[in-house]
Amino acid sequence: MKALSSKLKIVFLSTFPPTQCGIATYTQDTIKGITDVYGKSVTCEICELVDKPKAKPTQAFTLNTKNREDYTRVAEEMNADESIKLVHIQHEFGLFSGNYGDHLLDFLNVIKKPVTFTFHTVLPGPNNELRTFVKLLLNYSNSVFVMTNRSEEILINDYDIPKEFITTISHGTHVVVYEAPETAKAKLGFEDRTVLSTFGLLGEGKNIETGLRALGKIVENTPNALYLIIGRTHPNLIIDGVDTYREKLEGIVNELDLHDNVRFINQYLETDQLLEYLQATDIYMFTSKDPNQAVSGTFSYAMSCACPIVASKIPHTKEVLTEDSGILVDIGDENQFAAAAIKLLNDENLREEMGKNAFRKTRASSWENVGITHMNTYKKLMDKTYEIKYSYPSIQLAHVKKMTTELGIIQFSKISVPDISSGYTLDDNARALVAICMHYKLTQDKDDLPYILIYLDFIERCQKPKGNFMNYVDQHNREHIEQNEEVNLEDSNARGIWALGTVVSLGSLLPESITKKAAKCLLNSLKWAESIQSPRSIGFATKGLYLYHSAVPNLYVAAIINKLNAKLLSNYEISSTKDWKWFENYMTYGNGILPESMLYAYLVTNKPIYKKVALESLDFLISKTYKGDNFKVISNNGWYHKDSEPHEYGEQPIDVSYMIQTLNSFYSAFKNPEYKQKMKIAFNWFLGKNHLNQIMYNPISGGGYDGLEKENVNLNQGSESTVCYLTARLIMENLKLSESKVIPLMKAKTGVAINQ
Repeated sequence: MKALSSKLKIVFLSTFPPTQCGIATYTQDTIKGITDVYGKSVTCEICELVDKPKAKPTQAFTLNTKNREDYTRVAEEMNADESIKLVHIQHEFGLFSGNYGDHLLDFLNVIKKPVTFTFHTVLPGPNNELRTFVKLLLNYSNSVFVMTNRSEEILINDYDIPKEFITTISHGTHVVVYEAPETAKAKLGFEDRTVLSTFGLLGEGKNIETGLRALGKIVENTPNALYLIIGRTHPNLIIDGVDTYREKLEGIVNELDLHDNVRFINQYLETDQLLEYLQATDIYMFTSKDPNQAVSGTFSYAMSCACPIVASKIPHTKEVLTEDSGILVDIGDENQFAAAAIKLLNDENLREEMGKNAFRKTRASSWENVGITHMNTYKKLMDKTYEIKYSYPSIQLAHVKKMTTELGIIQFSKISVPDISSGYTLDDNARALVAICMHYKLTQDKDDLPYILIYLDFIERCQKPKGNFMNYVDQHNREHIEQNEEVNLEDSNARGIWALGTVVSLGSLLPESITKKAAKCLLNSLKWAESIQSPRSIGFATKGLYLYHSAVPNLYVAAIINKLNAKLLSNYEISSTKDWKWFENYMTYGNGILPESMLYAYLVTNKPIYKKVALESLDFLISKTYKGDNFKVISNNGWYHKDSEPHEYGEQPIDVSYMIQTLNSFYSAFKNPEYKQKMKIAFNWFLGKNHLNQIMYNPISGGGYDGLEKENVNLNQGSESTVCYLTARLIMENLKLSESKVIPLMKAKTGVAINQ
């Protein structure tokens, strides 16, 4: 791969805001998704489609679709820009002039860049002329994006388009933090209302009148129902200032006396405002009457905001809306709409489950994931000598803070809602303490100090008289004997030592009262620590003891490090063979901590055998988890046993984070650039470089998703996954800063804004 002197460009032929149309906003959101993931190396530009000359063009290119000469002129301008590597045409027949919009061929005959299309409409049963034209378009590119499986089938069966030309991708959706409608209603002043909604540019095709007539029946069952009709009328339908369609709807409201149950929000809302309304919705009414409508962005957005949906049967809804997330009804049938809505209104549990299922279905189609899918197709079309790099998202602490009470960080989360009934563990509070200490070291943000104290106090409260720790406290701040007397609590206890050592290592930055408390707890644990047997427990404890010893040299601590790692070395000598350079006869979770423990033992004792085993075992671990520029976590489905094939699926963020932490420690010790490159490859797993090509975090809150399975992402954002993602992100930020030598960070309202 050759380095880029500047970012490569992708140009989109499309309408674009402030033009108010679905394709304009679709293109804007697509570009944002691509830029959020790849903005480090890719720039997206617009060739704006207009139907009359524009006095002051605001985009890189402007194409007046009514002027045939413009098609050639714009193509020649793009040809002259060497940095443009791809042109993506957002295609709708009405966007371009000529028969079926065939003036677009003038552009295609001149452009010398690779081209791809998104077909927003795919008409079934074409006549010969339409079929020939569509096939001709794709002869210029051999690539097209569509948004439903039905559209793909039509292209293959009705237009004879080869399947390999087609990339099928769901309509993109915005990532939101899941919340129940009641929470969102409180923000909008709808606490006492049952909210139904619909949105989009209004016009006859939306068929809002069916929703209004259904509402007349719904209010008999639910008198406090409020139907929000969100959006302005399509500008093309307002003639000489007369909005005929809205007047028609207002007439129906008058006719049915629904003034108290209908609210017109006659605005073109910003995305954040729109999403708030959708999150406050109890039922979304999708009333479209176009039986050939291939895809609907409004429908997708409603699903992504956890709305249970009552929807007309169009190709998109029939394909996506299964019975566990909504109800399909016949187009224009107000009685069916009313009956379906009443069924949902009378069953709160059903609504909640449908909403959650809709939310889960659309996470794979977040704009970030859509951007990844686009780029994977683009790479096949563009010059392969250019490297496309991932950009790092901003550092967010919102979900960590949401998961934290005055007692500690809660163990589990149902999607993004903390599950207080799951209680608190030493494991999670130790990990959280490490992560927030890292964040404080990076930012010196005083807001971190209360959280550091909460997690430290939890660890102190868990310590027993003999120096070891209990692991579990329930939501009522009670200890549970059965959970705290399990046979093997060594791992959680050792993580406590790791966290305490981390605090002590920041003695020059943290208040003395905090570091003294941590040091006291750690010193109290030393007698117990000597007796640790479990390999990973040895690793976690060694890490904490090494951090303590680095800040406060202590011969006793150094001796314990040597004693523990002599045990680990013995394990290695017993289990390792020519082809299995490992400490056990299997590889499970958190594998990186074992070679990392050997490294710390070497750094403290300077014994060559520790260095030898540290490097050998790390090389072995790398050989089992890396393949080229891909990182693959050891599956938690049965783990990886010596002399057997590992399971392929079942990956958890904790293992990615531990590998990054281990490589970071080895890079700090030996400055081998391969370790730094391997860290970047592993972190890309979070950013979408995994077998599902999906991001593994919530970019709004910083929540980390709990697992990557064969066909789906586990969207629960427990404290372990969230803190492990945060830890990895902080390490990568430090790495980036060390490379760029740029230290300043801007503190944003919701997190830390990172300049790429």
